[in-house]
Amino acid sequence: MLSHCSQAELELLDGDWQLTRRDDQIPPPGAWRVWMLLGGRGAGKTRAGAEWVRELALGEMAGTGRIALLGESFAEVRNIMVEGISGILAVHGNEERPVWKPSLNRLEWHNGCVAHAFSADDPESLRGPQFSAAWVDELAKWPRADHSWDMLQFALRLGDNPRQVVTTTPRAVPIIKRLLGEDGVVVSRATTYDNEANLAPTFLKSIVSRYEGTHLGRQELMGELLDDRAGALWNRAALEQLRVESRPELVRVVVAIDPPASSGENADACGIVVAGVTVNGTGYVLEDASVQQASPSKWAHHAVAAFHRHEADRVVAEVNQGGEMVAAVLRQVEPDLPLKMVHARRGKWLRAEPVAALYEQGRVHHLGTFGALEDEMCLFGIDGLPGGKSPDRLDALVWALSELCLSAQKEPGLRAL
Repeated sequence: MLSHCSQAELELLDGDWQLTRRDDQIPPPGAWRVWMLLGGRGAGKTRAGAEWVRELALGEMAGTGRIALLGESFAEVRNIMVEGISGILAVHGNEERPVWKPSLNRLEWHNGCVAHAFSADDPESLRGPQFSAAWVDELAKWPRADHSWDMLQFALRLGDNPRQVVTTTPRAVPIIKRLLGEDGVVVSRATTYDNEANLAPTFLKSIVSRYEGTHLGRQELMGELLDDRAGALWNRAALEQLRVESRPELVRVVVAIDPPASSGENADACGIVVAGVTVNGTGYVLEDASVQQASPSKWAHHAVAAFHRHEADRVVAEVNQGGEMVAAVLRQVEPDLPLKMVHARRGKWLRAEPVAALYEQGRVHHLGTFGALEDEMCLFGIDGLPGGKSPDRLDALVWALSELCLSAQKEPGLRAL
């Protein structure tokens, strides 16, 4: 049949979502409350969410539908869910496309259906409005996920069967674990490979080949929900309890650097973590500014930029790899940079243990969510990270909090140069 179709007919068929969607992108049957699409990067989650909204707005909710669009931030909602290449506007034909009113954070269909955009970092904005459906994107990385999710549930009170679709790359955070155990939640799963035909070959070659088979690859490509590692020094549930939303008055701020031993495509990341401490000795992790595949000049510029951005008073750099080169590279960028070079004489596990103890005592907080850093923390065991990967971000974190919250004189594993 296809061999007898014209080019125009083939393009029409290719654009027909009913024909081209995969089974995992089809809304499941039955009276479900939450449909969770757990998938790897580029697996087609956004397209499935946008098409679900389109079907509701032009079908059963035409005229009276009220839909909530909830992402990590307004920018994420607009750039991905609404205006993105697989977003709501893109999946509509010209004659049926809704009008996006960014000043009102609202989509309006010609038939009267309306969708309102909300940011997960402002859960209180969900008090008052009411909806019959919602599309929630990347729930696993929201900084205030539980509170924002709960506020959305109170707002879903229109119609006989309020429903919501969640599109996210899975992470073993409390909200995802919680939903997977609730009644009325159905799950679809997809991998990056399932959507290979719609992905750039260079993406598959560079990203997939680099991370295939690794822990990060299983999560980000295969869409697997990977729990905390048994015996790790940190766990995600505990980190969630230590998360804060505002920065207190800090008496010191440092930028810690764990430089890579080499540069280029296969080099380790340069760990760059910014942390501060209050007058009572409580530490706050402010930013993970780590960079991947960076030349010495590039990571030095990133570190110095973080130093100025946070008005830090010192840069702490490990010199096990690079020695005097580390200081020379940094001072080429900023000649008068306050710099402390440290040398590790104990293994990573022994150096990390006293920092992990600070977390157990509630003496360290995270200002927001640092996904890649926290993944390293919750996967770091006595034998390091799975697959032998270097814990670059974690190393920088340990140096920063050791400088701020632990006495160098009492910690024989730290030696200032």
